[in-house]
Amino acid sequence: MKKQSVCVLGGGSFGTALANIMANNGHQVSQWMRNEQQVEEINLTGLNSRYLPNAPLHQELLATSNLEQAIKESDTIFVSIPSKSFAQVVERIEPLLTPDKMLISTTKGFNPNHFELMSDILRRNSVTQKIGVLSGPNLAKEIAAGQMTGSVIASDDELLRTRVIELLKSPTFRVYENADSTGVELAGALKNIYAIVCGLAKALQVGENTMAMIMTRSLAEMSRFAVHFGANPMTFLGLAGMGDLIATCSSPLSRNYRVGFAIGSGKDLQAAVEDIGEVAEGVNTLRMVVEEAKKHNLYMPLAEGLSKLLFEQAKLETLIGSMMTGEQKWDVEFATYEENKHG
Repeated sequence: MKKQSVCVLGGGSFGTALANIMANNGHQVSQWMRNEQQVEEINLTGLNSRYLPNAPLHQELLATSNLEQAIKESDTIFVSIPSKSFAQVVERIEPLLTPDKMLISTTKGFNPNHFELMSDILRRNSVTQKIGVLSGPNLAKEIAAGQMTGSVIASDDELLRTRVIELLKSPTFRVYENADSTGVELAGALKNIYAIVCGLAKALQVGENTMAMIMTRSLAEMSRFAVHFGANPMTFLGLAGMGDLIATCSSPLSRNYRVGFAIGSGKDLQAAVEDIGEVAEGVNTLRMVVEEAKKHNLYMPLAEGLSKLLFEQAKLETLIGSMMTGEQKWDVEFATYEENKHG
């Protein structure tokens, strides 16, 4: 692949890990961030000590606070901005876009103000509709440490999928493709809710049977919700669904898992979030998803139980009980979907 010009928007751990892979692949990579000190540190020392303290960065990776220059010089733009600032940054770059530029979201979450996916925010621009979503079990510290990792690029644009696969191809990072961007993106956002549930359960020292049950029922809830909004249920059997769920529901590296663990250890929500010092997307996602589930009459006992626990001071037993006494009958509902539909 010939040398490409790429920009990564955001100075967090995942954006930095992606930027580093692409710089190592010989591409011209600029990473934009607001924080001047962070820019200076990366350019002078080759380290992003706040987010990836033990990962030396490629010397050709250029950090910058000049958004205009970074966008104008890039063919492919990865938007790795937390959900709360995502729309604002996308609005800023819109006047700098051209129809051939590709935009890829790597942010797992919803617009904090209303139920809207990051790709929907990207599509609001009137200049380019070359839009994709990158998601999967992608714990940034492991990627930076060279642990083998798989991810999914989802888009209806085949050229975009091919380009992202080529840009990020490395001996330790493999990107698969999927045309179902709704499913891939919803999987990445929804799993954060269930990572909180699993962190909570782990703090209570539940058994492996219980953890397995929570994770598989979580997957059922996620796919039930997503299919209602047009996703393909099969997407949830892949890396973006099951893969990401397993990684974040069983890893102390996951911020959402750590929030759940802190709550299960007796802290309240605010103290748990403050302890982590980084954004845990699952808390905002939970509010949004429970509201939508009620609106569309979708059965989501785990999400509803967690919501009552975090926001309505319900007891922990309510959450566990909701899973054991609910109305769910089928194990894999999409396996019986066709016969139920006709019957």
